[in-house]
Amino acid sequence: MTLASGTPASHQRNRRYLLLIAGLGGLLYGIDVGIIAGALPYLEATSSLNANQLSVVVAAVLLGSVISTLFAGWLSDRIGRRPVMILSGLTFVVSVPMIALSHGYGALVLGRLLQGVSAGLVGVVVPLYLAECLDASNRGKGTGVFQWLLTLGIFSAAIIAWIFSFRVEAIEQLHDAEKLFAFKNLAWRSIFWVSVIPGVFFVIGSFFLSESPRWLFRRGRREEAKAVLKRTRKDEQAELELQEMAENSEPNPVSTGEKIKASLLARKYVIPFLLACIILACNQATGVNSIIGYNATILIQAGLSDNHAHLGYVLLTLVNFLMTWVGVELVDRKGRKFLLALGSAGIVLSLVSIGFLFHRTEQRRVDCRAALQARVSPDQTLALNFGAAQANELLDTLGEAGSALKDKASTLVVIYAYGDFRAATKVVRTTDVLTSIKLTRESVVPTNRVVAFFSSPFASVKDAQTAPLRIENALITPVPGSGNGWLTAVCTFLFMAFFALGPGVCVWLALSELMPTRIRSNGMSIALLINQAVSTTIAAVFLPTVGKHGYATMFFVFAGCSIVYFLVAAFLLPETKGKTLEEIEAHFDRS
Repeated sequence: MTLASGTPASHQRNRRYLLLIAGLGGLLYGIDVGIIAGALPYLEATSSLNANQLSVVVAAVLLGSVISTLFAGWLSDRIGRRPVMILSGLTFVVSVPMIALSHGYGALVLGRLLQGVSAGLVGVVVPLYLAECLDASNRGKGTGVFQWLLTLGIFSAAIIAWIFSFRVEAIEQLHDAEKLFAFKNLAWRSIFWVSVIPGVFFVIGSFFLSESPRWLFRRGRREEAKAVLKRTRKDEQAELELQEMAENSEPNPVSTGEKIKASLLARKYVIPFLLACIILACNQATGVNSIIGYNATILIQAGLSDNHAHLGYVLLTLVNFLMTWVGVELVDRKGRKFLLALGSAGIVLSLVSIGFLFHRTEQRRVDCRAALQARVSPDQTLALNFGAAQANELLDTLGEAGSALKDKASTLVVIYAYGDFRAATKVVRTTDVLTSIKLTRESVVPTNRVVAFFSSPFASVKDAQTAPLRIENALITPVPGSGNGWLTAVCTFLFMAFFALGPGVCVWLALSELMPTRIRSNGMSIALLINQAVSTTIAAVFLPTVGKHGYATMFFVFAGCSIVYFLVAAFLLPETKGKTLEEIEAHFDRS
């Protein structure tokens, strides 16, 4: 069953349905990215996973995206855009019970990997499908709807987590550690269960979509392509686009491989491809996925309570959702170049501000590694409850340096190693109910050489299995007041507003519009592969890096990358609003 063609009224209905179902793909992508932020504090509190393992759980969805983007373009060329959309939805639906029912690290990571595979497929095929199905006057807003519903997915995940945080706060007042542990364990699993609903709707809805007209045309199915175009366009507009497709299509090369290679190295392919890759890499180098994924944790470290941190995350996602719609409304009026330049400039200012706020606190942190090293047991493990009394004991060992933090709320993170394998513990606060941490060989040394290679390529598993526990840092940091926490939250809201207004809306357009027809699907896959590789790397190193060097360092690095983003958007990116895909391709051919 497919959508019917006919009157202008039916054109409008068909466009709306197309946007609705394709937008549900954005919803899935948003849930993939955002759901872990609300669940992470509860997963962290109820699992035995260390910071490195938690980083892998967060990064697994991005790693899965890297894997799927490797073949998403080839697959969408091979079997069509619509079947790949159906496949991505099914993969997401299967991943949810794997995560929600998991009772071990491996099952949890595998489920998150499958969510990432779904996200990678969606990230390639849905913007590709929208760009090829919508006319030039609607393409900006249409592709923006994908991003808008993506932000709705993130917002929905935040609302669900916030609701659970009220119950968590109530149980904390009872000071019943066992009951609190049980509910937090239920909370993170329930957050994932709720996310399966939009996945089911996306799968069902995708069955009723038509195939992309440009995919049909490239397969020699001109009449079918014409019929699909007429479902959303007037007859004369459909004929004109078919003519442009014919003029820009190149016959299948039958000459030597060198001629094919020379053709693909032409500037009309290379320049837009490089621009798309740079924009996508910089888009992730702003740290957006980590700021969303770790937002509740970031705000807790900035000084907010658990409930207020989850409220802050809800507000962040609401800002993202609302400002994305503003971007959708402006993208076809102001243009992609203007919004990208404005957004990236605002991102730089926001990130620098957050970095300075954390620097004010983190410059007062102290290192009590010697005291903890002395407490290591003969079996080379260390168990510690970081309550107020224990914190004062550790601070007393530092003399005058530790006296400034005595009797004040503080946090502890321990960076430790066995041989050349390192890990960071979760961050615990003296005012928390669950404040225990345990350092064991099993928490950091991989069980096989394959995992070891990806953890530390040059480290020896054999040596690490007998090496003593080495405390590299035991950092105690004062907890700032709630005023500092809310000021940090406001800066993250500004970051999110500028990101949503510019990069959030325009990045998918830049990806789908810049790529010429001949290389679009595979070019998008490669560009998104770079995008996800950057995102995966950031997510994987985020917690260990902030544990050792602090949040300020991480945010300053993000700001530096965003400066590059601004320069590219302001000075190298051409404007593409109001142009057909074929006109954009012709621009690079003659430039």
